Amino acid sequence: MKFDTPAGQNHIDQLKVVGRPTDRIDGKYKTTGTAPYAYERHDVAPNAAYGFVLGAGIAKGRVRWIDTAAAKRAPGVLAIVTTLEHPRMERGMMNAAYLFGGDQVQHYHQAIAVVVAETFEQARAAAFLVKVDYASEPGKFDLAAEAKGAPPVPGDSGEGSGGNGEERVGDFEGAFAQAPVRFDETYSTADESHAMMEPHATIAAWDGDKVTLWTSNQMIAWGHGSLAKILGVPKENVRLDSPYVGGGFGGKLFVRADAVLAALAAKAAKRPVKVALTRPLIMNNTTHRPATIQRVRIGATRDGTITAIAHESTSGNLPDGSPETAVSQTKLLYAGANRLTAMKLAHLDLPEGNAMRAPGEAPGLMVLEVAMDEMAEKLGMDPVEFRIRNDTQVDPQDPKRSFSHRDLVGCLRLGAERFGWSKRNPKPGQVRDGQWLVGVGMAAAFRNNMVLKSGARVRLDQAGTVTVETDMTDIGTGSYTIIAQTAAEMMGVTIDKVVVRLGDSAFPVSSGSGGQFGANSSTSGVYAACVKLRDAVAQRLGINSADAVFADGQVRSGNRAVPLGDAAAGGALTAEDTIEFGDISKSQQQSTFGVHLVEVGVDAYTGETRVRRMLAVCAAGRILNPKSARSQVIGGMVMGTGAALMEELAVDTKRGFFANHDLAGYEVPVHADIPHQEVIFLDEVDPMSSPMKAKGVGELGICGVGAAVANAIYNATGIRVRDYPITLDKLLDRMPDAA
Repeated sequence: MKFDTPAGQNHIDQLKVVGRPTDRIDGKYKTTGTAPYAYERHDVAPNAAYGFVLGAGIAKGRVRWIDTAAAKRAPGVLAIVTTLEHPRMERGMMNAAYLFGGDQVQHYHQAIAVVVAETFEQARAAAFLVKVDYASEPGKFDLAAEAKGAPPVPGDSGEGSGGNGEERVGDFEGAFAQAPVRFDETYSTADESHAMMEPHATIAAWDGDKVTLWTSNQMIAWGHGSLAKILGVPKENVRLDSPYVGGGFGGKLFVRADAVLAALAAKAAKRPVKVALTRPLIMNNTTHRPATIQRVRIGATRDGTITAIAHESTSGNLPDGSPETAVSQTKLLYAGANRLTAMKLAHLDLPEGNAMRAPGEAPGLMVLEVAMDEMAEKLGMDPVEFRIRNDTQVDPQDPKRSFSHRDLVGCLRLGAERFGWSKRNPKPGQVRDGQWLVGVGMAAAFRNNMVLKSGARVRLDQAGTVTVETDMTDIGTGSYTIIAQTAAEMMGVTIDKVVVRLGDSAFPVSSGSGGQFGANSSTSGVYAACVKLRDAVAQRLGINSADAVFADGQVRSGNRAVPLGDAAAGGALTAEDTIEFGDISKSQQQSTFGVHLVEVGVDAYTGETRVRRMLAVCAAGRILNPKSARSQVIGGMVMGTGAALMEELAVDTKRGFFANHDLAGYEVPVHADIPHQEVIFLDEVDPMSSPMKAKGVGELGICGVGAAVANAIYNATGIRVRDYPITLDKLLDRMPDAA
């Protein structure tokens, strides 16, 4: 099915199943511990051995030699595969680092060997007996030191953000110099880890020259093609299966060392092998969100109209990596005739920087929305009204191009009303609750809408059960449920009459999970397949498909009503199709919008910050399942709070690695940190987006949250912090008198 014109009235608009708050189908399996995650697939590969991955002990240089003699004599050891036994293997899709092979070390903990043994403990013990000699080379590990000479470079997150290295509209420098009110500040954000609960894990088994990997991966089609390329085998000889993923946040978009080394280890041991990366390897061997140094300049008239805006970001990565696309939202969020955005890249020899939830917009809005508050204060304006004053209904870089649907102002006004913004004391440091200094802050939320080609296969049996198969993944987002809702709506059955099978590369290729494109794209693919199945049912029953009504488990036409399952009496009916999106998104800009409001308490004596309550208002097209969508948004709000207050990979700038590479040293928010969260979805549809008229919310929920927290801390204390996260040491010596 080709989607190249706006969606008109269609079957989804009935909203009998779609759009209703629905319990997640996978919920009962997750809560009872019966969801089969990759490392626990004991049924698919019995008698699996265990692999333990050894990471490089230097950050840059080469491996001179590896002595495995003692390790091979250790109890239970079946095989050892070292990097010196393989030439450097090809990189997979969007990998900046090589995952295995050859003597060159690009970053700390790059995989150099895998030890296979009968038990995990034996494999781990033997790995520590492997002796390695390195020729270390000087590396670049300090972003601040390398930022000055960093050139502008183009970049693309692959998730809807990116652009040229430098982009200009009008004359920024001239307009900024002439602006009556000017703002110019520099900020920094930290390196961050995905810190998902389920580690990167894979079980691999060979059958002749074919290999199957039961793995934890967000994008099955990307991983399928990448593994074939890396392993040097035909694509048809590789199968990936990933029905459940215990969190990814972008860290499992691309193939990592666990999958490659499980396949190599299984071949060497001649039996199935399971590999799970340890937490230090997850943080140093896989990917992370790169740190940034960002400069924002805003010029405005005294009435608060922006006349000039510039946002420049510098980040670091390996030589073949891309910059963090932190300036993307600034191109579209606010009006202003004279504009400058730039992305600069410093080459660092740290582990690979790559996609993490809302790449670009998450760290970009952390800075832009604090700068907007600072500019509002200079102008003597309310922060909400300043943003409303500079709203735009057209692309500021191309005014002839309008937004398909944009209601940022509606989000701002409703959020302010619901949160009690009018009661906020705009003068910082004035509100006390016992020992706590109390403050309220806000920030706009923005995330581009993106859709990807997505396919599905649907089958109807004689019992009236509809089975959906697609390689779409469920990374804790509720894919099983919204896909079942879509099929149920289209075929006129209840959701319990739908079976959904996901995550297998043998199924039709979907969009996969990432960039908040998964829900809208994958359900559109199911919609397309169901349109075909409806036609096949009508033809089998001898009914004009244009007149057929699918409802209550029946197919009706005029006075005739036939049970849906009767269409399969002569054999199951199967239909398969793919939604392909034309150039409709080029004619109008498609984006999602929102606002985050936060109240914090800061201990007047210790500087400890506690979030007291949070509200998100989102405008993101049709919400397919308000219950799971809310879950996605509050999860994003938690992650944004972590970025604002605690999450930071500490870089050892001498040895070139992340020192706090476990969940004891890398702090993330827990339930007790955030007592109250509320989410409101605006009632809207966007027919320019897809047949579902939906967009996405999974990443919108994190965008702007950190800035709202930072702005609330300023309102509470009068302390403006521009180096994130806002840890105690950045507040204590500047706290107001506690008495």
